Amino acid sequence: MIRLIGACCIVTGCGGFGFAMAAANRREEAELVRLITALEYMSCELSYRMTPLAPLCRGAANEGLVGRFLTELAAELERLTAPDVQICVRTVLDRLQPPKLLRRHLSELGATLGRFDLPGQLRGLEGAIRSAGDDLRRFREGAEGRRRSWQTLGLCAGAALAILFV
Repeated sequence: MIRLIGACCIVTGCGGFGFAMAAANRREEAELVRLITALEYMSCELSYRMTPLAPLCRGAANEGLVGRFLTELAAELERLTAPDVQICVRTVLDRLQPPKLLRRHLSELGATLGRFDLPGQLRGLEGAIRSAGDDLRRFREGAEGRRRSWQTLGLCAGAALAILFV
C-alpha cells in the first residue's frame, strides 16, 4: 500500500512539474503580448498628447508582470531616485526578476525612453514593438507542441520512476 501511494506521489510530482513548465511558457507568452500592447499605447499617447514619462508608464500599465514593471517604473521616476531612466529601469528589473526574454525587451525600452526627442522616442518604441513582435512570433511557432511535450514527458518520467521504485 505504501509503495502505491509513493508511486502515485512520484507520478503526480513529475507530471506537475511538466504542467508547471507548460504554464510558465503560457505566462511568458502572455507577458510578451502585454508588453506589445503597452508599447503600442505608449507610442500613440506620446505622438498625440506628449505625456510625461511617469504618467505615460502609469497609463500603459496593464495587468501581469509588465503592468507591475510599468507601475514601479513610474513610482521610481516620480521619486527621482536616479538621474537616468535606464538606471530606474535596471533598479525595477532587479527588484522584479522577470524572465530573460522579457528582461531583454524591457532593458531595451529603458535605453530609449526619456533619452531622445519625440521622433527618436517614437522610433525607439516602434523598434521595441517590432522586436517584441518578432520574438512573439518565434515563441508561438510550435509552442503548443512544446507544451504538450513537457506535460507528456513529466507524466512519462513520473511513470518510469514509479515503475523503477515499485
